Amino acid sequence: MGERLKDPNKSFACLYSDCKASFSKSWKLEAHYCKHTGVRPFACDSCTKSFCTRYQLTRHQLSHRGETPHLCSVDGCAEAFSTIGRLKNHVSRAHEKEQKRYVCNYEGCGKEFCKKRQLKTHHCEHTNELPYECKFEGCGKKYAASKALKKHEKMHNGYPCAEEGCLFKGKTWTEYQAHRKAEHREILQCGDCKKVFYVAWFLLKHKQFVHSGERRVFKCTKEGCEKTYTTNFNLQNHILSFHEGKRPFICSHAGCGKAFAMEKSLKRHGVAHDPNKKKMQKTKRKNVPSKAKASDASALSARLKNVSLNKAASQNNPSP
Repeated sequence: MGERLKDPNKSFACLYSDCKASFSKSWKLEAHYCKHTGVRPFACDSCTKSFCTRYQLTRHQLSHRGETPHLCSVDGCAEAFSTIGRLKNHVSRAHEKEQKRYVCNYEGCGKEFCKKRQLKTHHCEHTNELPYECKFEGCGKKYAASKALKKHEKMHNGYPCAEEGCLFKGKTWTEYQAHRKAEHREILQCGDCKKVFYVAWFLLKHKQFVHSGERRVFKCTKEGCEKTYTTNFNLQNHILSFHEGKRPFICSHAGCGKAFAMEKSLKRHGVAHDPNKKKMQKTKRKNVPSKAKASDASALSARLKNVSLNKAASQNNPSP
């Protein structure tokens, strides 16, 4: 996982040599590794999006299923949301206006804001002046928001390489990471099988799934159901189609009408109606020997082996 620290509140430290970050939870460390690797390991089976944590993926998957279990409790409001976070944002924006303390004092405006910086950015609409100025010598660029200024300042400060003796300075985080991978790629070797990795996160997952002796199983949570699956996608498909009877994704091909619980299943099914994709699959299969051919080959190999053994026996025991 990560290196253990003495501080009990932050037990998991980043393994990258130039990073001092540490976390109290292992999943927070895993999410942090995304910043170093650019890899988002939790991919959605229903679309092309991917995420740093399983929680983010699970929250996202609700959007595909159309579930909005979190209802607004304010009288007269019928809004519902897929996550608690989105519900809280709704309540804050729609129902807690009394918390807005920063009011625009320009005549005829009166807009209110929760944060002072939001009001400061808003003032640009009245003055046409940008309040956030770059202090770097010879620059002087101005921006409407502090976040935009900070992003700009990185161009001046850059990201200096932490490797001893290396003078490289990346203008952006992406450029810095590209340099690290090209010039200072760290080689990480598994202590059990000697397999080599270049990303600490992949080594971690390799150890968990290959050498821990544990096989991840996704068990159905519905009462009385003992079904288990090797992927979360198959589990969700089972719950939606078998337990909830939901199959909202219907094939629009003329004369078909098959329905599926997951959008990805519908896309896979679409191959059946696409002759070009069918041809591609058949071409791939031509290179794979059939079971019949494989069994014929093994039988022939056995016969040849017997012939060679018989020849050797006759040579060792010549007839009188």
